[in-house]
Amino acid sequence: MQILLVEDNDDLGDAVHSRLTQAGHSVTWVKDGAEVLPAIVGENFDAMALDLMLPNKSGFELIKLLRKAGFDAPILVMTARSEIDDKVSLLDLGADDYLVKPFDLRELEARLRALMRRTSGMTTSVLNVGNVSVDLAGRTVAIHGQDVDLGRREFRLLEILLANLGKVVPKERLMNQLFNLDNDVSTNALELYISRLRRKLAGADLEISTARGVGYKAVSRNEA
Repeated sequence: MQILLVEDNDDLGDAVHSRLTQAGHSVTWVKDGAEVLPAIVGENFDAMALDLMLPNKSGFELIKLLRKAGFDAPILVMTARSEIDDKVSLLDLGADDYLVKPFDLRELEARLRALMRRTSGMTTSVLNVGNVSVDLAGRTVAIHGQDVDLGRREFRLLEILLANLGKVVPKERLMNQLFNLDNDVSTNALELYISRLRRKLAGADLEISTARGVGYKAVSRNEA
């Protein structure tokens, strides 16, 4: 996922950023409430992890402003508050879920995955396309029941394409979500991962096709 992390506590923010990045997600981290709205301009975030107590703008204000601005990605609130009134207010304002601090980073990641499944209409973390089975939570892939060994970025690439099954994903988005934005990488690196993934999916009912000059898409061979 491409995630916007909003947290002003350096220790917690660093821990969440590291955990999500190591899991293969692309994370943009901002620490000030005033930086949130500018951060979403021109970006296509899949989810937001939002602290409530922030400098300049609170999480409560931001949820209202974000929804009013048309930001429709799931918002997971991280809060130290445990009063039931706050929780009800958050959900009424437009938050999708919340975690009370302190929390286990594994639960945070699982909640984000669950939110993405919910918004994409999935009820399980296992996605089946013909003879291909992909466990998004377990990060495993099998063809005809036989495990396929994918590297971290290969799996991430497949995950992004499957989240947009049948739709072209622009190269720019794939580059942003596969590679750290600070890294000086060319589209040749992306093409290399596409080539590796195609080779490992040989014999699968899943095909990665090229939209020349635009990007790539995953399609079911049965529907191609």
